[in-house]
Amino acid sequence: MNNFWDAILDFCAVTTTRVGKQLMLDFGNVQADQKSDGTLVTQADKWADHEIRNSISAQFPEHGILSEESDQTFPDKEWCWVIDPLDGTTNFARGIPIWGISIGLLYQGTPVFGYVHVPPLNQTFHGFWAGSSGLEMPKGAFLNNHPIHTSNDDVSGNHFFNLCSRSTGIIQPGFPCKLRMLGVASYNFLTVATGAVLGGIEATPKVWDIAGAWVILQAAGGFWMSLKNPPFPLIAGVDYSSISFPTLVVGDLKIESVFTPFLDGVKL
Repeated sequence: MNNFWDAILDFCAVTTTRVGKQLMLDFGNVQADQKSDGTLVTQADKWADHEIRNSISAQFPEHGILSEESDQTFPDKEWCWVIDPLDGTTNFARGIPIWGISIGLLYQGTPVFGYVHVPPLNQTFHGFWAGSSGLEMPKGAFLNNHPIHTSNDDVSGNHFFNLCSRSTGIIQPGFPCKLRMLGVASYNFLTVATGAVLGGIEATPKVWDIAGAWVILQAAGGFWMSLKNPPFPLIAGVDYSSISFPTLVVGDLKIESVFTPFLDGVKL
């Protein structure tokens, strides 16, 4: 089984490095179009999606694929890759250097491996999370191959909390942390995984936004709280293009109660 995970990790490293190099050439130099859901898409998104899907199909032909830019219906496969070929398209198109390639590998509908490559920051995250799958597999979360862990600090005004543009209702008198809006769902949660940020919220993330980070955050010791629809396991035959999974994450469960009173202002 270790050979399997070595192959998975190597595949992700090679594929995202290759795709990331091309995306860096296009970074800030592409025209973005608006999709039906109001988000942006570029030719770079579509190219990256095509390249990653083709690479998966060539190396793991028996695996399914779920992607933001193409196949959005979860297939009836034991193993399935969920990919966001360019997470943070608005940042990418506007020249802001926080965006990445996000990949999650699901077993029986639940992520067990996550990989997020952030080319402009030279950061690569990966993690293993067996959960209740019964799989024998490695453990831990890593940034550039160094172990990472969430913070167990108490909440203070000198700590950070991340939010998205649709969760600004959390900004209320007495909010206990400094707020940051990064514009990338996966990176929002990954900064919690590293311990740089105590918690974060995303009001409308889709499954491809969270599949990779879901694993890495929990493998780093964090806690994932679904505020409406539990994301996993995914269900075969369901189209996930319009389903959102509002989420609160914290680095340590002891601080959850500090942030939950502020959720009343967020429209889910």
